[in-house]
Amino acid sequence: MQRLVSLAQYGSSDEEETPSENSPPPAKRRKLPILPESLRPKAPIDNPALHQGRVRTSPHVEGQYAAYVYVPLTVERKSPLQKVLNTALASAQLSVPSLQAIGLPDRPQAGSSHTQPHDLEDPSDSCVELHISLTRPIYLRAHQREDLKRAVKMIARSHLTFHASLASFSELTNDEQTRTFLAVEIGAGHDHLKSMSDGLVPTLQSLKQKEFYAEPRFHASFAWALLHSPPFPEATSEASPSAPASSPGPTPALTPSNDEGTAAESSTVNLLGAANVFPTIPRFPSTLVPTLNADFGETLRTRHVGTFDVRELHVKIGKDVFKWALAGS
Repeated sequence: MQRLVSLAQYGSSDEEETPSENSPPPAKRRKLPILPESLRPKAPIDNPALHQGRVRTSPHVEGQYAAYVYVPLTVERKSPLQKVLNTALASAQLSVPSLQAIGLPDRPQAGSSHTQPHDLEDPSDSCVELHISLTRPIYLRAHQREDLKRAVKMIARSHLTFHASLASFSELTNDEQTRTFLAVEIGAGHDHLKSMSDGLVPTLQSLKQKEFYAEPRFHASFAWALLHSPPFPEATSEASPSAPASSPGPTPALTPSNDEGTAAESSTVNLLGAANVFPTIPRFPSTLVPTLNADFGETLRTRHVGTFDVRELHVKIGKDVFKWALAGS
């Protein structure tokens, strides 16, 4: 017996795509309403008046995150180290009244005619955290954040905890020549810090970011002052660039300062009108850092003052801080 196989009948694709004469015309797409101004995201405004005259050195880019890797230096309240830094800062402010302390609420306001020496001690905090940077400031896209975090985690796991010590006071200036910093430099532990910094180079290269300095001077900055430099109208050759050297905690990309300057040469720059005036200087007085080292350097180098353990490696990405313990912590 012959088996009959019925075949389904299918129309051609051309027939399917041909609209019926009775089909309704396609509906017109409705335009979405314009988002109200109050709900639109706004790009950050660089307002130096809100930051003691500091100016953003890199323009804001939507979806980009500023980042840097650092080792924390914890300064306990009423510790010998805090007392030395407090005393050194107060001494420096006698020559440079515009010096601003790092790591604490700003007081008094910059530009005040009654500026008094700052004190690193804050009654509301049990300690102050200073930063010893291992990278320059870098700028990441959202998808690159995990790459940097993984690299920092691997560096932390591959390095044992170690002792480090503070060796001297110094002045260092950021690469943009807009601010100068009063810092304490690292002595013992420098090789360990360089090893960790060098370990980040392959990742920085893959992220198209600048590597750290070839001969870094690892340090923790604890005060800063504005310089006579662009975009300030009074910028002069007194703030000429110097050779690259190192990087900090909150101020990563610094160069050594060799130019002379005196407090008498300081002036004020009006950034946003007569109500917002911020003092600037050409450089620290040439005698300032030598005097600090002569008066406080020996105390800074004593074991119970300037020696500390490095136990963690941190990375700050945007406003978030990620921490990993070194091996053996």
